[in-house]
Amino acid sequence: MKKWLLATLLLLPSLVLAEDAPKLDSGDTAWMMISTALVLLMTPAGLALFYGGMTRAKNVLNTYAMVFVGFSVAFIAWVIAGYSMAFGTADGGLNSVIGGLSNFMLEGIKWTDLSGTYPTFVFIAFQGTFAAITVAIASGSIIERMKFSTWLVFAAIWTVVVYAPIAHMVWGGGFLFDAGTLDFAGGTVVHMNGGLAGLVLAYLVGKRNGYPKIAMKPMSVMLTALGAAILWFGWYGFNAGSAFGANAVAGVALLTTTIATAVAAITWLIIEWTIFKKPTLLGAASGVVAGLVAITPAAGFVGVGGAIIVGAVGSVIGFFGVAFLKKKLGYDDSLDAFGIHFLAGLWGALATGIFALNDQDLLWDGPLKASGDRMGQIMVQLESIAVVGLVTLVGTVIVYFIASAITGGGRVDEETETVGLDEAVHGERGLNI
Repeated sequence: MKKWLLATLLLLPSLVLAEDAPKLDSGDTAWMMISTALVLLMTPAGLALFYGGMTRAKNVLNTYAMVFVGFSVAFIAWVIAGYSMAFGTADGGLNSVIGGLSNFMLEGIKWTDLSGTYPTFVFIAFQGTFAAITVAIASGSIIERMKFSTWLVFAAIWTVVVYAPIAHMVWGGGFLFDAGTLDFAGGTVVHMNGGLAGLVLAYLVGKRNGYPKIAMKPMSVMLTALGAAILWFGWYGFNAGSAFGANAVAGVALLTTTIATAVAAITWLIIEWTIFKKPTLLGAASGVVAGLVAITPAAGFVGVGGAIIVGAVGSVIGFFGVAFLKKKLGYDDSLDAFGIHFLAGLWGALATGIFALNDQDLLWDGPLKASGDRMGQIMVQLESIAVVGLVTLVGTVIVYFIASAITGGGRVDEETETVGLDEAVHGERGLNI
């Protein structure tokens, strides 16, 4: 893909001469609208069920609400200011790290404007679902004890001041984009970002009362497995949609996503069957998500062989993160957002540099495309991992304390936590049985 075309896809049409202006393609437009709907389905349905099934019955409704309402708040924040901060332009040297406010409230964008071969409004909505699911991922680390009001304030601010700058640096014309970072659909921007934010919040909010001495069994493994299945289905919009059109690259992403995920599910089962002597449905569902996360940054860049390795290793890393690292370090990441999303996403980001095909028609501009410099590409991937990790870490801490100050503290009181957040906060029960 020529760099000017990629820039066009990222809403920099001023770089393109008038006579080369793209024309609307109805097939690409239809595919991008469907992809947007698929990514939306991943969160209020897929991720909410995946998380809800893993929590205790007295908190299942609150867990669902954290995802469902958090997604909505984040999407609103995205349209108001997040999009502009991610894909707008800032004055001077600031543009290397953050976009400006030139498109605040989508100012200056007409309904007839195009991003590549489909409407800019569709691109805005598509990218907004990415921002919103990143916020929702982080909620999995602090369910059952974070105040709902604090979470909503956090989601709004974090979308604009943490997610948007990272998206700009990697995708929107920032310095990592210019360096040639390869992140096809969000290994760094979405999964590392959301997973690490979750871990930071888990440490700041503190452990659940009784953790880890009291058994906190999942309410319904069946709901979790259903959520994983919906995530897998919706992920085709996430990955294949990131080809920005109904084209051959989308086909590559669709196939690599499927094979990596299937391999990851079986790998997780084999590991736990070997170690714990029981192949669990929860393990299979966790393997599915680990595989989806790991292949996300590589989906449109690798072949089937690379996808198999990415999925298998991503599952191994996710398993040991959940089963052993969590116990070793003692943190209470309630639903393992860090163990699966951050760790598998980190592996996927690095593996993209290792396994990306040296095919000039697949790659974005970067060391590997420019000169076949494999090690140079790996170093760029490592740079993006380090930068995203640092920005997420610092930014999440700052935003949490701001949100806590606004809402009078970040954690529910002991009585609310004991009774359960469903009745104490929402006045409802997830299950009236």
